Amino acid sequence: MEDWPEGVIHALQLDGAGGAREVSWDEVLAWRPGSGCLWVHLRLDEPSTRAYLEGHSGLNDIAIDGLLMEETRPRVLTRANNLLLTVRGINLNPGEDPEDMVSLRLWSDGERVITVRRRRLQSTEDMLAVLRAGEGPESAAALLVAWLDRLVQRMSDSIEGFEDAVLGVEEDLLLDDTSSLRATLGRLRKRTIAIRRYLAPQREALARLATEPLPWIGELDRLRLREIADRQVRLVEAIDEVRERAAVSHDELAARLSEQLNARMYLLSLVAALFLPLGFFTGLMGINVGGMPGVENESAFWVVAGGCVVAAVLVFVVFRLRRWL
Repeated sequence: MEDWPEGVIHALQLDGAGGAREVSWDEVLAWRPGSGCLWVHLRLDEPSTRAYLEGHSGLNDIAIDGLLMEETRPRVLTRANNLLLTVRGINLNPGEDPEDMVSLRLWSDGERVITVRRRRLQSTEDMLAVLRAGEGPESAAALLVAWLDRLVQRMSDSIEGFEDAVLGVEEDLLLDDTSSLRATLGRLRKRTIAIRRYLAPQREALARLATEPLPWIGELDRLRLREIADRQVRLVEAIDEVRERAAVSHDELAARLSEQLNARMYLLSLVAALFLPLGFFTGLMGINVGGMPGVENESAFWVVAGGCVVAAVLVFVVFRLRRWL
């Protein structure tokens, strides 16, 4: 809306029936507990965001610092009715890498939800869509649960892509198609390592959230949070499996390349060994000194050539008897 500060992405008031209406900035400032659940979504880098949080939100310094922190890791912090949650989501923005995960900070007391982000998050767009369609959450707790559910679901879709990628690598190894596997494996391992860096602490954060005694989270919502936390655990296990399979494929590829190199070096060594005595013999016959036998004999060249063939056959037979060929 036109009267919103630059830092506001949207401000919605839930109607308690699955829908929401956009409210003006004056309504945000005039909001009081009991007037309906308010969701304010803010941009991290705008000065007006800090001005609202410090001057009008009523949040304490710990909550404000948690919402405005530059670098974050997934965590949960609760006090009385207040929840401060920091999570990461898969980066599905066009032209960006999925492993460059998007952070989102959330504060709620059960009646108001304040979220802060730097970059777009697709799961947030999903929540806006269902609310505008009248099929969204009815309360702050339901909004939190539904939003985390979309967040984890988006991760699941991306991790399935990693599983398909490592399966393709394994199939190429079986087909001996190793032309571009080193670069593919390198990218895959880099992405999984970067994603696991945040998924591991997020697994712990969601598990803790499901057990926090917040009075505005009902038993049914708590059960759903536990199920979401369990799915997050399975995603971490899936990432670990992809990493291990990629490591095994990398070792297999290294072994294949080493075998190919050894085979080529072995072949070159055999060729050198076969021609070594012949090279010595022909070099000896080519020295320019007096007394060389056969200089005046017209058949001497053919005798020398036949001798070279016999020598090559003898060397070959010796190699076969010693099982070098």
